[in-house]
Amino acid sequence: MPHERRRPAQDRPSAPPQAPDGARLPLLSDCGNCFGLCCVALPFARSADFALDKEAGRPCPNLQADFRCGVHRDLRQRGFSGCTVFECFGAGQKISQVTFEGKDWRSAPETARPMFDAFAVMRQLHELLWYLTEAVALPECRPVHDELRAALEETEGLTRGTAEELAGLDVAAHRGAVNVLLLRVGELVRAKVPGRRKERRGADLMGARLKGADLRGANLRGAYLIAADLRGADLRSAEMIGADLRDADLRGADLTGSVFLTQAQVNAARGDATTRLPGGLRRPAHW
Repeated sequence: MPHERRRPAQDRPSAPPQAPDGARLPLLSDCGNCFGLCCVALPFARSADFALDKEAGRPCPNLQADFRCGVHRDLRQRGFSGCTVFECFGAGQKISQVTFEGKDWRSAPETARPMFDAFAVMRQLHELLWYLTEAVALPECRPVHDELRAALEETEGLTRGTAEELAGLDVAAHRGAVNVLLLRVGELVRAKVPGRRKERRGADLMGARLKGADLRGANLRGAYLIAADLRGADLRSAEMIGADLRDADLRGADLTGSVFLTQAQVNAARGDATTRLPGGLRRPAHW
């Protein structure tokens, strides 16, 4: 009988989709209910982020029999900082416990390839759910609320498909359609900020000195902010979708009200207790 590993009912998040602090529980990783999918399905390349090479579909040597990481407490010290910044948006537990109904790839090897293929698609769908869930709650988005709600319901419906249906989905086309709406959301949110708003979409701001900068309502979609100095910067109502924040210094920065900021982006940056984050995002343990 395939091994089934579920958290006891009393320990699982209950029905409400949001925790008291605003965290979107189903859209954040829950490794206790996942079969280590990111540790198997995804490839690693030896670099500053990973201490070894690993091909897709091969388990990381640190993955234990119970699907937990054997070096979780020391990932950064052991050269696996890339693992500490990854976020699956809840796709891992969705695939493990819903799509495959608790059957794991070790006890049922025939599920391995379909599970890993479905995981790659599910992660993209759950990322879209993160953005859409945020957008429908924004008062500025009332003009497109019906379209956003429809896109949210459609995307959620796609996540309930079978492994075969997920693997066969044209996820790029779906992302493209949703992105049209998300662009409109960004415009609506930034329009409420008075004055001239900075347009830095896709800008190369690697290592930029932006300490204390007024970036309220800025369009930072897809901007390269790697190792940028954003200490004390005002990023309220800034659009952050796809912005690369690896090693960006966010100490003292104000990101409240910024839109489309994800846990993965926050994990990749550097911050401290004075960094102000939007509701629903966790302060990383390594800050």
